Amino acid sequence: MRTILRLAAMAVAVAPAWAAVELPQASPAATVSVKVGSTEVRLTYHRPGVKGRTIWGGLVPYGQVWRLGANEATTIEISDPVRIAGHDVPAGTYALFAIPGRQNWTFIVNKDAKQWGAFDYKQADDVARFEAMPQTAPAQEWMLLTVDPTGPQSAEVALAWEKLRVAFPIEVDVPSIVWGAITKRIAGPDATWQDYFDAARYSLDQGGHRAEAVGWADRAVAAKPMFWTYEVKARVLQREGRTAEALALLDKAMADAAGKTPAEYIDELKATAAEWRGAKK
Repeated sequence: MRTILRLAAMAVAVAPAWAAVELPQASPAATVSVKVGSTEVRLTYHRPGVKGRTIWGGLVPYGQVWRLGANEATTIEISDPVRIAGHDVPAGTYALFAIPGRQNWTFIVNKDAKQWGAFDYKQADDVARFEAMPQTAPAQEWMLLTVDPTGPQSAEVALAWEKLRVAFPIEVDVPSIVWGAITKRIAGPDATWQDYFDAARYSLDQGGHRAEAVGWADRAVAAKPMFWTYEVKARVLQREGRTAEALALLDKAMADAAGKTPAEYIDELKATAAEWRGAKK
């Protein structure tokens, strides 16, 4: 059977493009992804069905490397460096394998992403190996991989099939990645008012680079004097204790926003100004 499957895969690969017909697959292809901060985590796999078969210890033997699905090896693609179950993994596309066990599973991240199944798997190409505990779960006919956020800097990859679920965590250093992208962008020759505005706004949201944020807000206002930039600069200045200057800019933001934004936006700025004036006393 292994030889037949590999020959079939080779035949598809070398067939002329005009002769190729996409035939139905018993295990449908699927892709799932999520953004953790600005980092994308994407899984590509094929979904076999239970179809009345014994899965664990049967169709999928215990103690052997498994492709984590059907057909080609399942892949995990990450757009930035991450930590997978505590292991540092560089950005890239990897094969994702598993070794199921009765009490414990081993997951494998392997740098050879273009494999048919696990037939050519080489441990020397492993980037990471880690353990995970399977759990009893509601019945799932078609194998399902999910990747869901668990916090602003983390996600969970989970497999559910038959009556089993097993999962592992992914962590992303979101601030470092975003600040790296911001500093690279604003240092380049094509930086725009939007880049400086975003940099100042992210400083407000995340709290870093306070010393530079005032300069970024200044450049955003100088290039694009409007209610958005006035408001961001006001908030940056107020954070630095320059409340009188911040209030003057909020007045400018409200004047410019009149007739351009919903009333709720201006009401919010008025409430912010009143709060700052109260704190100033």
